[in-house]
Amino acid sequence: MPLVSVLTTSYNRADFISEAIESVLASTFEDFEYIIVDDRSTDDTYEIAKAYQTRDQRVRVYQNEKNLGDYPNRNQAASYAAGTYLKYLDSDDIMYPHCLDVMVRCMQKYPNAGLGLCAFSDVNAPFPSVETPRSGYLKNFMEIDLFGRAPGSAIIRRDAFDAVGGFTGKRQIGDHELWLMIARQYDVVRMPRDLVWDRQHEQKESLYDDAFKKAAMHLEIVVNAIMANDCPLTTSEKRAVGDQLRSSYNKQFIRELIRGRIKNAMLARKMVKMTRPLTRNAE
Repeated sequence: MPLVSVLTTSYNRADFISEAIESVLASTFEDFEYIIVDDRSTDDTYEIAKAYQTRDQRVRVYQNEKNLGDYPNRNQAASYAAGTYLKYLDSDDIMYPHCLDVMVRCMQKYPNAGLGLCAFSDVNAPFPSVETPRSGYLKNFMEIDLFGRAPGSAIIRRDAFDAVGGFTGKRQIGDHELWLMIARQYDVVRMPRDLVWDRQHEQKESLYDDAFKKAAMHLEIVVNAIMANDCPLTTSEKRAVGDQLRSSYNKQFIRELIRGRIKNAMLARKMVKMTRPLTRNAE
């Protein structure tokens, strides 16, 4: 059984997928399988990926019967995996040769952790370090953005992924949602950054019409996470998070009014109201 299942989901990435695949196969860590699931591409993506399957026995390529969409396809890829760890690599990104080696070493140092995330450095501890559910939530909501990481920045223990049900598929920012779900039940390992190159290009999918809509979606996920029955925060800590969020969005509301951006101001006001359940829950 491979220790790591590297998972790539693809849709119309003929211009980039070869580089993504070759970066995985060039890994200095060799105990992995590589699963590629094409979501009914209309270009040559599937054929390009399929050719690699004949060259390297670690590569397995599938194509869905119908287009599933981003996060449902990520779950589909995980369903084929046999590894202890799941490592996603987007079909237009590149994994550095040392990526898997670093991530696996970090996770094995903390065998109880369910998730590893490339994180901002901590002046109090070298990498790797570990956060408990409570310390991770406190750090994320009161200090730094710990969980706002793309799939390429993460490595996931397979049993933790299964325990929370994988990606919900209901939101466009399902990675952030999944990290919060896992972090409520498992320790999280903080790992060095820049192990994967996040390619920027004209074909890069844009999930949001504007930053405010993105922020509103994130806030909905945050509120649900803190309101969850298994949230590791105390009542007073939940109230503190709610107060901090409410203050931030109130300031944003005022700034947008002053600038005459009425639509943005109304959305900021809506986000202020979205924080109310945190206070009601705390009280």
